[in-house]
Amino acid sequence: MCLVMSIWGGITQVWADGNPVDKVYHPLVIANERKFEWRFTSRQTDDKNVLAQRFAYGQAVSEYLIIEAYISGQRDESDDYGLQGIELEARYMLTDQGQYWADWGLLFEFEKQHDDNNFEFTTGVLFEKEFVRTSLTLNALLIYEWGENVPNEFETEFRLQYRYRFMPEVQPAIEIYTGEDFVGIGPAFMGVHRYSGIKQLKWELAAIAGFNGNSKDRTLRFAIEYEF
Repeated sequence: MCLVMSIWGGITQVWADGNPVDKVYHPLVIANERKFEWRFTSRQTDDKNVLAQRFAYGQAVSEYLIIEAYISGQRDESDDYGLQGIELEARYMLTDQGQYWADWGLLFEFEKQHDDNNFEFTTGVLFEKEFVRTSLTLNALLIYEWGENVPNEFETEFRLQYRYRFMPEVQPAIEIYTGEDFVGIGPAFMGVHRYSGIKQLKWELAAIAGFNGNSKDRTLRFAIEYEF
């Protein structure tokens, strides 16, 4: 129980922070795959330190479509911990890997806050192109927010990852993020350890510095994913 609370503690959902630094999605879907995923993000600015965690289970429902369900938590101003929100995500692979000059996919997300009638819907285009031993991945996202405590508005986000496939277990990269009043760039490292069949363990770690005037804005993100 202490371990669970220590993992859950210090959580503030990215929703309240407007931080676009998150996972860079790849268009590839593996038929019959299932996965468990954990994401952790820490964003430090001049006046606050926002911590966020998300837990997910996903399953491919066809060779082109995977559905994931997320739960997230937050720490409020009274240092109390609880459920923040729930999310349903669908990722659709438009082209088979290597079929054309680049690989393409679509992303759809629907999120609801737990205690308030605030909602968020995201749709986006996923792009990936391999150049010899490097890969360029782009996400172009359109977000619509509405509800009781948020203005009804559209936002856009852009995510880029340029990765060097040094070896499966260790792959350095550069990541770039843009969003509303935010531009960030920084190094990333990731890797995958493959077991028998389609079983594999993936990890990602990135440190992103925001360039938003003279204020400090640093984000550390980590993710681990087990596919089976």
